[in-house]
Parts: sequence; structure tokens; C-alpha cells
Amino acid sequence: MIRDQDRYRLFSRRAVLLGGGQVALFSALAGRMYYLQVVEADRYRTLAEDNRINMRLLAPLRGIIFDRYGVEIATNQQNYRLIVVPERSPDIEQTLSRVARFIELDDAERKRVKKEIRRKRGFVPVTLRENLDWREVAKIEVNTPELPGVLIEVGQTRLYPLGESAAHLVGYVGAVSEAELTGEPLLELPSFRIGKNGVEKVFDQRLRGRGGRSEVEVNATGRVIRELSRREGETGGEVRLTIDAGLQDFAHKRMGEESAAVTVMDVTSGDVLAMVSAPAFDPNAFNRGVTKTYWRELNSNVRAPLTNKAITGQYAPGSTFKMVVALAALEAGLTDSDDTVFCRGHVELGKARFHCWKRGGHGTVNLIQALQQSCDVYFYDLARRLGINRIAAMAEKLGLGQPAGIGLPSEKPGLIPTREWKLAVMGKRWQGGESLVAGIGQGFVLATPLQLAVMTARIANGGHAVKPRLFAPTGEVWDPQAPPPAAETLPKLGISTRSLDLVRRGMDAVTNSPRGTARRSRIKEEAWRMAGKTGTSQVRRITLSERRGGVIKNEKRPWKERDHALFVAYAPAYAPRYAISVVVEHGGGGSKAAAPIARDVMRETFIRAERAAEAAGREARAPGRAPAVSKAAFNPGEDGGFGGGTGGGRR
Repeated sequence: MIRDQDRYRLFSRRAVLLGGGQVALFSALAGRMYYLQVVEADRYRTLAEDNRINMRLLAPLRGIIFDRYGVEIATNQQNYRLIVVPERSPDIEQTLSRVARFIELDDAERKRVKKEIRRKRGFVPVTLRENLDWREVAKIEVNTPELPGVLIEVGQTRLYPLGESAAHLVGYVGAVSEAELTGEPLLELPSFRIGKNGVEKVFDQRLRGRGGRSEVEVNATGRVIRELSRREGETGGEVRLTIDAGLQDFAHKRMGEESAAVTVMDVTSGDVLAMVSAPAFDPNAFNRGVTKTYWRELNSNVRAPLTNKAITGQYAPGSTFKMVVALAALEAGLTDSDDTVFCRGHVELGKARFHCWKRGGHGTVNLIQALQQSCDVYFYDLARRLGINRIAAMAEKLGLGQPAGIGLPSEKPGLIPTREWKLAVMGKRWQGGESLVAGIGQGFVLATPLQLAVMTARIANGGHAVKPRLFAPTGEVWDPQAPPPAAETLPKLGISTRSLDLVRRGMDAVTNSPRGTARRSRIKEEAWRMAGKTGTSQVRRITLSERRGGVIKNEKRPWKERDHALFVAYAPAYAPRYAISVVVEHGGGGSKAAAPIARDVMRETFIRAERAAEAAGREARAPGRAPAVSKAAFNPGEDGGFGGGTGGGRR
């Protein structure tokens, strides 16, 4: 009996313990279920919704770049893209072979496609080719039954209507590299492009725009079931340039096969109407993706098509620098209009002999005639008396030896040497002969084509500190036909009017007097009369034996050993409006290679300005916005107005 009671009590205790454990377990389970389903309900509902609904970023349209008249020079166009959905194509190899019958699909592209297919899920489309033309699209569409899983998608891509003409100026866009990833979601989109060079790079943030958003429903494997909502991106902001697209294209074509740079600017507003570097590249190719063959061609071309020569090319300015030396001497009181120098073809300094380009010499010349005929001996004499530091001070006033501030990447500052510069950089003292060489724009002196245009504009506008402007003002309505600020509102450079008048008379004689070195390239329309200065800069030293036996002509030398040809000018001569600089690499003489280009581009500048004024329904602006010079002052006559000159020039 007692045993039965003990057994009962033992059973009861075990039952209670077991029951209590079950109650505790179920209580914990119930509590956990309550916590998950009630307390954490919102959180898990959100997680489930995130697994079912994906947010996808949509690339915005890139902003458009316009010229001064509203012509698009960088825009967007439809991009027909060929894609394949692997799960819909039973035999990828066979499908690719069939596609290759209608469009070009080389082995490298096939390998890329197969690699992407292996990495992605079967329902994720893989791009075969982009930027298909209408003929290729038609071929694919007609043969769709033979191409299972192959589809045409329509997107947007960048287009540069001017092609090579504005390539260095506008730049191009390209795919985002790993180094350029900054955490911004837009940059991670496979098809997104950013500015890589030129204006596209400078204004990349403005042109990008803001991304849109698409909500899509997906299943457990990530397949898109349907689109729930969509908000398109915000198109990027526009950029307007001071460039005239038509003039830009004309200048590029006029240079032909030359390796050259042309810059045209307004002498008072600083508006750059054309800035061309040739040869160039196709910016549309960079957007599509440059092939190895094309990239190799660009890099191996000795004429450097990837270099923007207008702002990064640094050249000895040659005789175009003589205006700087003349102004420095006039301001220092070391010469005047009646002072003359006898040129016998060379001067001697110590044991060194410095030659004039004209072997027999120019005879007795004054300042006007020295500019007119580009007499080196005259400027050797001025440079010897001036010294390099006074020449450098004038050069800096005219915008040389420092970046012009155009606002594009990689602009070079050029070089205007001084005594202190040589001692600091080279550890050597300045030599007298180096001043003579600098006096004709050789030696250490370097300038970019843009700087030469600025120098010419400052001489033309009466000595006012005009700066080049490439970008139209933002945040305001800009009228390219509106009169620019008067030259008098610009800062003065501190150069006397008389000195500037004398130099400008010499420049007028260069192009318009019978003995001028650029006489053959004058503009015959009197209203557009051009004043300029030729220049030829040597790229190799002429030996003594070669001088004795006769200097080899440029056209008989290898291209790389030919002299650079330069020409700077402004027009109209009586009331300056535009300035131009032309540099032709290894072009030979400035009068032969550079001046004709400048003449044709300057004429086209006036023609286009008149057409634009007529289209705007107003009279063409009177060109006299820079301080006008008396027409009587520009009557140098056959000898430059002061007699005594001998011989014609070809410099």
C-alpha cells in the first residue's frame, strides 16, 4: 500500500514537471510568435515587400551643349541596342553565328558575350552590339524568326554633330572607370557615361542631370513580373558656348591635312568664336567604345590628334613676338618712329654671329619697316638694349607666360624667361646672346596659340586687358548679337596709345603694303582690311657649314625638321573687332602656310557675323568697338611710310 502511494506521488511529481515544461515551452513559443507576428510585424512586412519589389535607378538624359546661336554641338540620339536573352535561345553558339551574318560580330565580342552569359542568370539580357544603324536594325527585325532570344532595345546615346571639328573643344563622354566611382548610384549604372575631356568634363555635374526611379515586382529568382511605377529622371542642364559652330567647322576644314591650331576671338568681349586643333579624333567613337586599332592609330600618329594644340601646344612664337619687343622699346624710350638700324644680314656679339632671315640684309629700316619686312637685325638691336627682364614685363602685360584662363583642362602657361628664372631653374646666369634670340621669339620663349590670340587682341583694342571667354554667362538671357562692353570698361595695361599706334601701323604694313611679308594674304575688301604679323620658328639649329653652302629649304627637309609657321592678325585694321592666331606645325614660312589660313577664316568670320545679324532682323553691328585708329595713320606707302627700306619679305 505504501509502495503504491510512493509510486503515485513519484508519478504525480513527474507529470507536474513534464506538464510544467510543456506549458513553459508552449508559452515561449506563443510569446515568440506574438513577438514576430505582432511586435515585429511591420519590420518583416517591409522585408518581405523589399524581396518582392525592387527599386531601379533610371539614367537621365544628358544636357545639351549649344553654340552661341543655339546650334547643338553635343546632343543625344536614339541608340538601337541588340540584346539576347539566354534562356530564350536554346543554342547560344548557333544564335551568335546567325547574328554575325547580319551585323559584324568578331571573335572578341563573342567571347565577351559568352562570358557575360555565364556570369548572369538566364533571364538577364546581355548586350551584343550598341549603336546599330537603320540598315542593321532592319536586317535584324526582318530575320527575327531565325534569331530566338534576340531583341532590339531603344535607348539614348551621346552625339557630336560636328565630329572632329570640335572634338578637342567639346571633349567626349565615356564609361565610368573604377577610379572614378565616388559612391554616387548613377555612376554604377552599366550604360551611364560621364565627361572625360573638354567642356563635357568641365560641366559634367551640370550636364548629368538627376536619376529617375522605377519600381518593379520580381519573383523569388529575381525575374521581373511587372513594373509598378515609374518616375523619369531630370534632364541635365544645358551649356551654351561662345563658339560659332559654322566657323569652327569651316576653320577645321580649311586647315586640311595640316597639324595646326586656329583661334578667333572678339577683341573686346573676349568671346572665342573658334578654337580648332587639327588633326583631331572622332568623339563619337569614344562614346561607343574605342577599338584597339583606332586607339593605336591615334597614339602612333606623329601629328598628335589627341592633343589640343590651341591650349596645350607651346611653340616659340618667332617673329609674332616682335610686337612685344617693339612695345617694350617704345615704352622704355629706346626707339621711336624715326630711329633706324642698318641690317647687313647679321650682327655680332662677342664671338657669336646672329643672322637675319634675309641673307643679304634689309638695309636701313625703321620700326614700321622692321615689322613690315620682319627684319631680325632690327629686333636684335632692340633686345640687346632692352634686356630680357623689360621684354618679359611687356610680354606678361600682353598675356604671355601665364594661362589665359579659358577654363578647359590641361591649359599650358607657356614660358617668358627672365634672369631670375634661368638662375632658379637652370642654375646659370643669363647671357647677352640669349636676349637677342628672345628678341625674335626664339630660345626659351614659348606661347600657346590661344595666348597669341590674346596678345593680338590686347594690341588691337588699344591696350585693354581682355580675357578669353568660352562659356556664355549662366543664369541670364544671353544675346550673342548684343554689343559687348566697350573696350574702355576693361582694365588698362598701361601702354601708351602712341606706342600701340606705331606697332599697329607696322602690322598693317605687313599685310597691305607691297613689301609686307603677308601681302599675298591680304583681305581685299577694304571694310575687312586685316593687319597682322607673320612668324617662323626654327625647330633645329642651322649649322655654320649649312649657312655657307645654303640653308636647306623647308620643303626638302623631313616633316619633323621643318620650321613652324605662325600668323597673328586683327580686323578691321581701322576699327578692330576680331583677333586671330594660326600656328601650323612644321609648315615652313608663316607667310606661306599660316597667313592664307588666317585670311580665309577671318573673311568667313565677317561673313557669318553679317548673316547672323540679318537673321536676327537687325543691322550688322558696326565693327568699331575697340578704340578706332585714324585711317590716315594706316597709309604707310610702299616703304612703310618712312623711306629707306630695301628688299621684299617672305618671312
